[in-house]
Amino acid sequence: MTTSPSLAIRWRGAISDLSAQDRRELFDRSTSSDDNVRSETARIIRDVRTRGDSALREQSLRFDGVNLDELEVPRARIQRALDATDRRLRSAMERSARNIARAHSASMPIAMECEVEPGVVVGRRPDPLGRVGVYAPGGRAAYPSSVLMGAVPAHVAGVGEVVLCSPPREDGAPFPIVLAAAALAGVDRVFAIGGAGAIAAMAYGTETVPRVDRIVGPGNAYVAEAKLQVTGVVAIDAPAGPSELLVIVDAASSPRAVALELLAQAEHDPRACAVAVVIDEGRAAEIADALEDLLAQQPRGEIIRESLAANGALLTADSREQAIAFAIAYASEHVLLAVEDSGEMLGHLRNCGTVFLEANNSVAFGDYMTGANHVLPTGGSARSYSGLSALDFVRWTTYQRLTARAAVSLSTDVAVFAAAESLPGHAMAALAAGTIQ
Repeated sequence: MTTSPSLAIRWRGAISDLSAQDRRELFDRSTSSDDNVRSETARIIRDVRTRGDSALREQSLRFDGVNLDELEVPRARIQRALDATDRRLRSAMERSARNIARAHSASMPIAMECEVEPGVVVGRRPDPLGRVGVYAPGGRAAYPSSVLMGAVPAHVAGVGEVVLCSPPREDGAPFPIVLAAAALAGVDRVFAIGGAGAIAAMAYGTETVPRVDRIVGPGNAYVAEAKLQVTGVVAIDAPAGPSELLVIVDAASSPRAVALELLAQAEHDPRACAVAVVIDEGRAAEIADALEDLLAQQPRGEIIRESLAANGALLTADSREQAIAFAIAYASEHVLLAVEDSGEMLGHLRNCGTVFLEANNSVAFGDYMTGANHVLPTGGSARSYSGLSALDFVRWTTYQRLTARAAVSLSTDVAVFAAAESLPGHAMAALAAGTIQ
């Protein structure tokens, strides 16, 4: 593969020219951490399990430089943060929350029953979780959108209690805009704790932080690793990693618009993945030129350059079919269809966290305002995981109902099955149930 001398893009050329090593590196975007992250995360989790609130306070001082008097943020402070929010920003957040609620209400599951044979009824009923935890990153930037994306669907699903954890600033509380989003989203309790310690606290519970049934929300490498390590103790949304975008482009697209989308994705993080698959070789060159021109205007240009040099790709496809096959194999978090007939192409796609259609669409709309969730599978996990939805905040209760006649009918075959598996007690119980009138 060749690389432009002026704009360093990790992979550049035709899909058919990718070597086996190129494909392995492109597709292996694993979220597994290095040994240091794994071991440090495990130590933090053990400390929280053993010492609870004391460990959380020490970790706050060590990692955030904040000496916390209280872990929980008072309700009055949360409300003050909302009251002090800029009017235009509050209006935008309220619009986002409304759209999230509407979109996720439409996907609420419903109970079902099926009579599989006469007198044998099997049913499933969705029950909301009792308590969920939402994590909102802090550090150098605030992410109120992550609060809305986690908490609003949980309330739509009928979750009993929603708690939020986010790292404290010097004043001992998360960013005011995060608190404002918590108020808008109806979060019940907010804790000024961050990192792997916050995940451990929500997974196991401490003297102050309640144990939850599921943890959702993005975070850094330590947060992602902590979520993986507590899986089995508590449910999580999906394995998380750096943000990803794959754009499929044809001759009908705007090179400048495509370049802007790639730049927007790459500005997230030096490890973000921005990939374009172009069904027109001439258009690929125009996109490269547009990237070079626009990059000089980007405040986060250094991050973008690192991202493109490490994980960026500008590839050409021989056909729509080859582009689709590549997208399915790549299994990206975001897919943007900058093609003439995006609706037709959508029907052939799978393994995508979320798909954006039409020429006037932007991934940024989904990040903030359309109502679709931006908590999405990364690292190729879109092959088996879906984006966060109301479905993630319920569990299913299955029940089975039999008439007396159905019990008689089933008992003999069940006894045969049980005998074949050397479980005579099962056979006896089934035959006995079949004789009860």
